[in-house]
Amino acid sequence: MLFVLNTNVVLAQHEGHDHKEGEHKTEHHAEGEHHKEAFDPGKMIMHHIADAHEWHFATIGEGKNATHISLPLPVILYTDKGLDIFFSTEVYKHENEGHYKKADGTSVHTFNVKRPSGVEYVLQDEKFNIKGGGFILDFSITKNVASLFVSVILLLYVFFNVAKGYKTNAGKAPKGMQAFFEPIVEFIRDDIAKKNIGEKHYAKFMPYLLTIFFFIWFNNLLGLLPGGANLTGNIAVTLMLATCTFVITTISGNKYYWGHIFAPPVPPLLWIILIPIEIVGLFVKPFSLMIRLFANITAGHIMILSLLSLIFYFQAWQVGIVSVLFAVAMNCLELFVAILQAYVFTLLSSMYFGSAVEEHHHEEHHHEAHH
Repeated sequence: MLFVLNTNVVLAQHEGHDHKEGEHKTEHHAEGEHHKEAFDPGKMIMHHIADAHEWHFATIGEGKNATHISLPLPVILYTDKGLDIFFSTEVYKHENEGHYKKADGTSVHTFNVKRPSGVEYVLQDEKFNIKGGGFILDFSITKNVASLFVSVILLLYVFFNVAKGYKTNAGKAPKGMQAFFEPIVEFIRDDIAKKNIGEKHYAKFMPYLLTIFFFIWFNNLLGLLPGGANLTGNIAVTLMLATCTFVITTISGNKYYWGHIFAPPVPPLLWIILIPIEIVGLFVKPFSLMIRLFANITAGHIMILSLLSLIFYFQAWQVGIVSVLFAVAMNCLELFVAILQAYVFTLLSSMYFGSAVEEHHHEEHHHEAHH
């Protein structure tokens, strides 16, 4: 992998200082050697949890002498002039250009890229637009997408090895990766799938439940590594995971499931109240899945980064010791949260699947009661 040591220039968010406009710009640079701006924890935290067009790992030094260790990622844009592909180094190689304040007081930096095709792009808040307007579709490989590829490759490697272990160790005690993952697979099968979906229907949902559990767990753990991406703390990712659960539940719903929604077993006069509630409930369930995973993972990252920010904010060794101890404790807690959130998402998904395929026993019990 190619790492870029970018010593000249970088995003303002990497450097931790703002540029002033017009006549104040020269004065700012003149005083730069004698005055440091106050450390901004919010900017640092948002930089680490947000997506980006490069994968930034570390910064050595500060200001103009800083060395930024980062991995450039491909920018893939489709415009009315055709497909345009270039690396993110084309964006971040200049210290430029626009700097202004939003209405809420937050700083915004824009980065301009002029391509040989004549198209000039403007990157603002990590979103590309064409200067002067124009059609654009962004298929770029961002930090979160790159992290997604890494996790998928890791999952494939692990479970191809586990599958191989089942073949080579048939009839024998499991070894290696198989020994570690087999109890987890059996727990998902026996204590989640069978209990919530039932013996008759659980098997067809097992591939999805296993995939969703290990995908969330692995990405939660990868996000805790230094320089890791906040993939499961990205609401677009949790939205897609929740949508998959919603689609499978909807497709799997039997006549009793839909009958309970559109013809609930209550007096028809109450249908005008219950049917809208049931329909809203169809969408509230995946929405809660999306928000729960997103909020818990993002909150954990913010807590750890906030504790570490105290070191640079107060610049006192006493605060540093306390901050590091609390950050380590929080990181250990996040290791538990990583698997807990994977478990909760998988458990709730299985419960929704179970309600969709549940057989109707009301009439049978009613018939038996008369006999």
